[in-house]
Amino acid sequence: MTRHFLFLILATAALAPAQSPLPSSSQKLADLSNSFQELSRRVHQSVVKVTAIGYRQLEEDESEERGVAARQQSSGSGVIIEDSGYVVTNAHVVIGAQRVQVTLPAPPPGTAARRSAVRPAGRAVRAELIGLDLETDLALLKLNEKALPFLPLADSDSVEQGQLVLAFGSPMGLDNSVTMGVVSSPARQLRPDDPMIYIQTDAPINPGNSGGPLVNSQGAIVGINTLILTQSGGSEGIGFAVPSNIVLNVVDQLRKSGRVVRGDIGITTQTITSALSAGWRLPQDWGVVVADVDPSGQGSLAGLHVGDVIHSLNGKIMENARQFNVNVYRPVIGETVQLGILRGKRELSLNVKVTERHEEASTYSDLASREENLIPELGIFAVDLTDGLREQIAPVRKDQGGVLVAARHADGPMLEEGFRAGDVIYAINRTTVKSASELRAILKKMKSGESVAVQVERAGKLHFVSFELP
Repeated sequence: MTRHFLFLILATAALAPAQSPLPSSSQKLADLSNSFQELSRRVHQSVVKVTAIGYRQLEEDESEERGVAARQQSSGSGVIIEDSGYVVTNAHVVIGAQRVQVTLPAPPPGTAARRSAVRPAGRAVRAELIGLDLETDLALLKLNEKALPFLPLADSDSVEQGQLVLAFGSPMGLDNSVTMGVVSSPARQLRPDDPMIYIQTDAPINPGNSGGPLVNSQGAIVGINTLILTQSGGSEGIGFAVPSNIVLNVVDQLRKSGRVVRGDIGITTQTITSALSAGWRLPQDWGVVVADVDPSGQGSLAGLHVGDVIHSLNGKIMENARQFNVNVYRPVIGETVQLGILRGKRELSLNVKVTERHEEASTYSDLASREENLIPELGIFAVDLTDGLREQIAPVRKDQGGVLVAARHADGPMLEEGFRAGDVIYAINRTTVKSASELRAILKKMKSGESVAVQVERAGKLHFVSFELP
């Protein structure tokens, strides 16, 4: 008995040190949970539900009478960025809407104990669309409200891989929702040399989250949730948000003029790859090469040639085409920039005047109604190619009919080679397409998983976009 009693004492003594940290660890977990709860309560007061209201013409199988229009509405998310009532959301949430409505969250409960777990409904107010930008898929709204709780914009250049983030919004119309994850990549390009980059996160983002904020642990906005990469139609842990520094730049311009102005010097650039460097025997395997020069552009007037290597802009080293394009966007229109050029073995310095980039595709959004022109299977807004539009975009194949891609729908399927605003669709699986209604009817007869080859004209050249229907 004595031996057994001694063993019990020793065992208890041995277990005591291992058990003693438990209260401290539990407290740490409780503190962490409380901090997330407090952060969530604070952020939710600035997250809104955005409802786009419009009308669409019913299809033949929906109404026996021709020309019947039905009221439709769709929703997304938004975030208040100033107490004076400025709200940021995605452009695709409000594109083509006749009226935009924002639902403000209900104020937090007072000191009295809450008697219901269900939150009270928020307050719906009208919103004015200040402007939108298709390239970044951002839109700025203005509410006639004051002293609203808002969230500050963080410096997205300081965002790092593995950083903890939370996504807020109204996924599937379920307002006041939050998910948590980490930053998978702080600067992700969806296409090579694309000037647009995104913050990639594994925080679950679903349709309806579009326009909601991605926030850091301090409750500051690091990005605006924009799109997901999915094969099933739901969140698969690959979501993308527009970085806050891009948001700030776009918002400033939309407030000033209702549109975003970007500079251009009339050239097309590409990032130098190791293969290109080896083939041309360049002294470096990084940087920027001139792939094309517009004969009537400022680059041509300044003396730029195809094949020139651009190693600096205003003395700043250029590491890739994306960096170069963004730095060309920023100067004031009419300003002159200095380019450091390597042509063969010669080093040159050329001064080029910056002009405004005229992106006709940015004006197409005014033609597209979210309900009337949305083609969800392709993730685009399509409009009929009228005579006026033909003159504007000057397609090479003028006698082939066609449908114009007015904008990309960011909640649509992510294709390896997707459609772009300004594309002209001529046929699907060799069936000619002459109107948006024909395009919709053809796709309606096709089944999920069926192979599709879409003939497209882009920048005067025909090619095929091939994929399987989601």
